[in-house]
Amino acid sequence: MIDYRSDNTGRAAPEILDALIAANHGTALGYGADEWTARLQNRFAELFETRVRVFPVATGTAANALSLAASAPPWGNVFCAAAAHINTAEANAAGFFGGGIKLVPVPGDDGKIDAGALAAALAGYPPEQPHRGKAAAVSLTQATDLGAVYRLDEVRAVADVAKSCGLHVHMDGARFANALARLQCSPADLSWRAGVDILSFGATKNGGALCDAIVVFKPELADGLAVQLRRAGQVWSKMRFASAQLMAYVENDLWLRLATQSNRAAARVAAGLDAAPGIKLVAPVDANEIFLELPHGVMDAVEADGFQFYRRSATLARFVCRFDVTDEDADALAASLRRHCAAPARAAG
Repeated sequence: MIDYRSDNTGRAAPEILDALIAANHGTALGYGADEWTARLQNRFAELFETRVRVFPVATGTAANALSLAASAPPWGNVFCAAAAHINTAEANAAGFFGGGIKLVPVPGDDGKIDAGALAAALAGYPPEQPHRGKAAAVSLTQATDLGAVYRLDEVRAVADVAKSCGLHVHMDGARFANALARLQCSPADLSWRAGVDILSFGATKNGGALCDAIVVFKPELADGLAVQLRRAGQVWSKMRFASAQLMAYVENDLWLRLATQSNRAAARVAAGLDAAPGIKLVAPVDANEIFLELPHGVMDAVEADGFQFYRRSATLARFVCRFDVTDEDADALAASLRRHCAAPARAAG
């Protein structure tokens, strides 16, 4: 079997595991009062070219939900893309940890928020009209849940609309590294310089082992978040092991190398499908995810060939490339899809 179900099905990068072993000596204070977590703050300040607060957490869901809990009051509305993970796949964790936060879907192409559509939506939440709750924050998913990447100007456009109405801007960066690898820009340019106040910093899907992080660029959000994290059970007792993972993840650009590899594998699959009959790309393959509309029966046939993937509907399939997908794996998937999609085309002819 060749596994394209998700990028969290694969192994951890050896460098991450080596960092855990290296940290496994002697004693260290718990709950973040250790030297690894202190160094993590300085390292991420260098990485993002500004002072930040970094909070390691166990999962991306925790990063998203608690970032939004820090960004919006319980009666607040958080605007997001309809396809956003926080809206479709996290059991309303934002509402639970945020004490009642409501998610408001905003239209846009390829899983993005359209800045004009956001402005139109916010017009329905005037500050003097409390009956619909308070417009409090916007959450962008980078890369999106359809595999597309917001360009810098698109992030800025959404953030400008949000800031003009006094909203905080959160970025769900579960695949932030993949977006950076695609755009070839700096972490600062894709985050706080573009208007992002708080970032869910993904590692698990890109070769990490057991943690993600929250990176806070707006200082006033950090103190409240620290309390939210403790209350939610998201403050690691042996924090040094989480911080050691994150340090190794960004050391010597490991995270960008891994993301480049998974992006490259997805691009290779997409190139192998170019002009193939019966295959429709749902969104641009900007990062490491491929969403395809496929003819009836093709998904069964591809599974029978030994490929694992997720079905999003009767005709929508998602294939995700990990950092360790080989060229041979990518070519084999493309060949299987071409073969089975050509068969119904021939039959119809």
